[in-house]
Amino acid sequence: MAIPLPPRPRIAIVRFSALGDVVMVSAALKALQRALPDAEITWFTSPLTYSLLHRMPGVQFVVIEKPRTFSDYRAFYRRFSERDFDVVLAMQANLRINLLYPALHAPIKIGFDRTRAREGQWLFCDQRIPFHDDHLVDSFLSFVEKLTGQAAEAIWDLPIDEVEHAWANEQIFNFKTSLTPALSQRARERRQCIAIHPHASKAERNWLPERYAEVIQKSSGGIVLTGGDSLAERTLCQQLCAIAPDRTLDLCGMTSPKQLAALLGKVDVLIAPDTGAVHIARAMNTPVIGLYAVASPKLTGPYQRTEYCVDRYPEAVRKYLGKDPEQLPWNTRVHHRDAMSLIEVDDVLQQLTRVLDGAK
Repeated sequence: MAIPLPPRPRIAIVRFSALGDVVMVSAALKALQRALPDAEITWFTSPLTYSLLHRMPGVQFVVIEKPRTFSDYRAFYRRFSERDFDVVLAMQANLRINLLYPALHAPIKIGFDRTRAREGQWLFCDQRIPFHDDHLVDSFLSFVEKLTGQAAEAIWDLPIDEVEHAWANEQIFNFKTSLTPALSQRARERRQCIAIHPHASKAERNWLPERYAEVIQKSSGGIVLTGGDSLAERTLCQQLCAIAPDRTLDLCGMTSPKQLAALLGKVDVLIAPDTGAVHIARAMNTPVIGLYAVASPKLTGPYQRTEYCVDRYPEAVRKYLGKDPEQLPWNTRVHHRDAMSLIEVDDVLQQLTRVLDGAK
């Protein structure tokens, strides 16, 4: 049943991070706009995620860093003391964000169910989405369904402009041209590009560098390395680039979020662990070979496109938790440093062959 709303409801969405989560929320946002085309939507988010989201039609953004000090919270409360919303969709549940919800005046505040309403979020929300043990995208869609009473479908339309697409096209064209100068232009255009985003935000999700190196050695076509600007990421990508420098393009630390999205939309496939690049590639409709052992791809994999993922999560649960994966909720993580070592090079190469054969 839909929640009664005024003709032009003022809806606040609260989701600051991480980049992959924000991409998933953006699919729910589009579903919300389709269901309530006259709604005035305000999204509270961080500068990094806004750099991907800005210029999204029909959305006003409040861009701030996550509060850290009492002064930060006091400034936030003062800023919104006289602003009212009809609905707050509390799509992030941790203590630093939960403490912002009382400052947002609205008669309806929808949060996560008690199972997922971490760190007391349920104290600040008067309504909750139902609990389902499903993909993270589905949990965000549940906010739309709770509000509108209608089934919601994920819709991706990231605001990537022509300037970002032109940049990505230039990178890929120049790279393909440099691969085999002796080939005709037609042959160069058919060369396939494999993107590898080898580093996740949490070390336990990272695959072994030597196995990435072996994949590069045994694969054909061009390799495009992507990642953030941290020393660890740049060092890893430099090491991987040295494996086959004549057919590797290292763009680690050199892309904005919008450029990364545009670039991942141009390659034939992405290989990556459980990280935000997976969801960006999914939004750009690029096949993803996701590497999963710490969490299930049913929870955090490329939404409804997990057919190319390497899923060693059930094996990791049995080996390191000593439990039956069928008896555990999907959101159970295997926090063991050796979990990702269960993924073999041949697992990835087999999926790579499937993807690239299908892309011809």
